[in-house]
Amino acid sequence: MNSHESKSELLGELEIIHKWEKDQNGLWFWEKLGRLPFKLLDRITPQIVHNKLGVALDELGSYIHSGGRYLISEKEMFKRFTKKTGEEEVDLSLISEMPISVMDEISENIATSRKRIAMTQGATTGIGGIFTLTIDIPLILGISLKTLQEIAMSYGYDPNDKQERIFIVKCLQFVSSDIVGKQSILKELSAYTSTGAVKKEETLSQLQGWREVMMSYRDNFGWKKLFQMIPIAGMIFGSLINKSMINDIGETGRMLYKKRRVIERLEKLETVDSGEEMEPEKS
Repeated sequence: MNSHESKSELLGELEIIHKWEKDQNGLWFWEKLGRLPFKLLDRITPQIVHNKLGVALDELGSYIHSGGRYLISEKEMFKRFTKKTGEEEVDLSLISEMPISVMDEISENIATSRKRIAMTQGATTGIGGIFTLTIDIPLILGISLKTLQEIAMSYGYDPNDKQERIFIVKCLQFVSSDIVGKQSILKELSAYTSTGAVKKEETLSQLQGWREVMMSYRDNFGWKKLFQMIPIAGMIFGSLINKSMINDIGETGRMLYKKRRVIERLEKLETVDSGEEMEPEKS
């Protein structure tokens, strides 16, 4: 089941992605405004939460270097594609050749499924106050990483590759960044093209500032802490905040991974076209 998108169709997809990227810039003011209360909340956050955030930060670093306990199984993802396409066997190389529309459908289903899980988890951990909140921190990190890994596979990329894990963390960082940070990250991620991921000597520079990712978690937990004094409110806000967080992560992952796949296919088409133009005419 190979892709047959025309150049105009691929350019149309790329235009949609570019529009999405521009729309992200408009969130800057509200993001900055929304973060102000958390500077105050941070001062009264119990040490147990700070400690748990530190552990999650270390686990994120471990994920980058080795995958840690957050790596996913490929079998379940391959089942999604065999069910959708009717293929008997599926691997990443086959997925990478499938139509963009199939990749989009699978990745959207993944994001929807993960949002439901995050909502349930947020409601559950909103019941027990600060102690169940500490359980929520590693769980939401795990859902976030699993969502992005599955989306990566949906577009034919291997999350077992260290460079892909860096890309995934950059997607997390993108979600939590302001307009300047988003522009910087988009520029960094442009290095991921058909020529491969970033060079090894550039890995450290690509990881600069990756700890900023945890700011989004701190902000989300700040809202939960604020409303956990009222159990029902804690359940409601925990559910909504987790849903919103995974929704943003899923959308970012789908757009940035699709962008890579579209650009690679456009480059492939241009290579084929240039090769045909250079082919000598037969006498």
